[in-house]
Amino acid sequence: MKIFLSAIFSLISLLLLNRVTSKGLHHVNHARAVTPPRGWNSYDAFSWTISEEEFLQNAELVSKRLHAHGYEYVVVDYLWYRRKVPGSFSDSAGFDVIDEWGRMVPDPDRWPSSKGGKGFTEVAKKVHSMGLKFGIHVMRGISTQAVNAQTPILDTTKGVAYTDGGKKWTSSDIGMKDRTCRWMPHGFMSVDTKLEAGKAFLRSLYEQYAEWGVDFVKNDCVFGDDLDIPEITFISEVLRKLSRPILYSLSPGTSVTPAMAKEISGLVNMYRITGDDWDTWGDVAAHFDITRDLAAAKMIGSNGLLGKSWPDLDMLPLGWLTDGGSNEGPHRKCNLNINEQKTQITLWAMAKSPLMFGGDMRQLDDVTYDLITNPTVLEINAFSSNNQEFPFVTSSPTSKYNFSSESRLKEKSQGSSASSLALVSCKESEAQGWLAQSVDQNFDQVCWKNDVGNNEIPFCLYKRKAQVTSDEEVYETQYHGETHLLETTRTGLCIDASPRQRLTSKEFMRGSSSPCKGDANQLWELKINGTLKNSYAGLCATVKSLEANAVPTGIRSWVATGRRGEVYLAFFNLNQEKTTIKAPITTHQVNLAKALPSVKFGSLSKCKEVWTNQDCHISGGSISMDVEGHGAALLVLTSKKA
Repeated sequence: MKIFLSAIFSLISLLLLNRVTSKGLHHVNHARAVTPPRGWNSYDAFSWTISEEEFLQNAELVSKRLHAHGYEYVVVDYLWYRRKVPGSFSDSAGFDVIDEWGRMVPDPDRWPSSKGGKGFTEVAKKVHSMGLKFGIHVMRGISTQAVNAQTPILDTTKGVAYTDGGKKWTSSDIGMKDRTCRWMPHGFMSVDTKLEAGKAFLRSLYEQYAEWGVDFVKNDCVFGDDLDIPEITFISEVLRKLSRPILYSLSPGTSVTPAMAKEISGLVNMYRITGDDWDTWGDVAAHFDITRDLAAAKMIGSNGLLGKSWPDLDMLPLGWLTDGGSNEGPHRKCNLNINEQKTQITLWAMAKSPLMFGGDMRQLDDVTYDLITNPTVLEINAFSSNNQEFPFVTSSPTSKYNFSSESRLKEKSQGSSASSLALVSCKESEAQGWLAQSVDQNFDQVCWKNDVGNNEIPFCLYKRKAQVTSDEEVYETQYHGETHLLETTRTGLCIDASPRQRLTSKEFMRGSSSPCKGDANQLWELKINGTLKNSYAGLCATVKSLEANAVPTGIRSWVATGRRGEVYLAFFNLNQEKTTIKAPITTHQVNLAKALPSVKFGSLSKCKEVWTNQDCHISGGSISMDVEGHGAALLVLTSKKA
């Protein structure tokens, strides 16, 4: 147990999560395997709507084949409470199974052991008997179904319906209909944690999970664009008081920034920092920048709930998978080629992200098995330190992409450039850039000031003017009060804080708009300090320049130190063509010796590349390797005595 906790709070490397959705075992109800830094490796059955029988079959294989490598958890991902019948899909309403207190319970047709009010108790017992730990995926707040049914709230301290002030409180009293989950708006909404009844409901949920024997909870639709600090904070308080430890994970991760991560890292154990990761090269390449930024902000292994917390790059969609949005499967191989798969798992290891395998264990091929159980990868993921991007690498003269020791390669991409709305913490300086100016008697423009005065067309939105007379009223109207923002003065489309679906690297556009309604997601407030705050997310808008259909290119590099004095150096070639990448060890103004001052590089004379098992050579104070297109080279530098 001590080893497990130290690993788990050091990083989640092999985590078996039962999240079966569309990529393989990945989203709806699947199985994942995870081991904390010693691994936190996990298995995630993720794309199809998985059954109890399928889940336990995968769990058994995790126990037999992956547990020895550090995979600790098997987790049931979302929709385990939804009936698998015609008309039921991820955002459908009226198909969920809830108990008398409005709490989600497993669909008894797919999870027969849950009948009689047992929930996941029997499944958890079987998983524990395999030497593994059991986890589940849950959504934010409360279900729309419970709110519509006006179910009573359980007071766990008394074992009866919650009453206060002579009133018997129900789900309809605590559900916040203007704060629905953005990618599942018909399914779930926030709970008002300012109300004691709201706290009582959330407490009853997590105390029930503990009674079932749950060891891991992934709380979805509370982070990134859907940030809900009050719910995260209260759940963290509940988990601290439970008699059994439960790891706390957050999702999704769109629009995450280092400042946002710092706000919640002490409350949780892991948190997604990207949108969903699918088996496309664009999704893999999209992880490099945010991973670099979180590492630079010292968020890897920072203080967390009863231990440490870790940025989560999402699951590894490898092996035998299912298509996104499918309720059946799996039925196809991973779309990433072998070089791209090596790049993904190398970055995940160097960044110490939880390693969550998302393929069907029943059809695990040897190539995938070797990737997810590579001993060096797992060693780095679990025990390395000083993990950081090292940008001062160069490519060969034959490559058209070059880094210099003074500057970083700017990412190139295909397509035309465009401005894009993004959400950041209101505390960040990049959020302060909005100005209001009059257009006509009916509308004001709200424009991003950094574009004003440039030759480029400014990024502007529009808001209707209130009919006021006094200067004081004009001031209050301009700087206070929530309002809709429109794309143009001629449409009835209002700007949303985020799209209703989860974003991938290919879906981040100029903005998301829909017919104007009273949803908090569409209500914005222009503050005196120049921030534009969204009522739903509690985040502020900024404007970023993006490339249409952009896929990052260039070369990247990461470094880390090992627990036995070794140095790990990873080269990443994001270009399509083979490239020679070179890193200075002791030469140049900025080098590896300065990046890792505690390392005695003079004693490191041996070098081995992990994926090819070839020797690499150090000469002239530098080290270089040929790297295949979209590929990675993982170098281990040791002394001759090692």
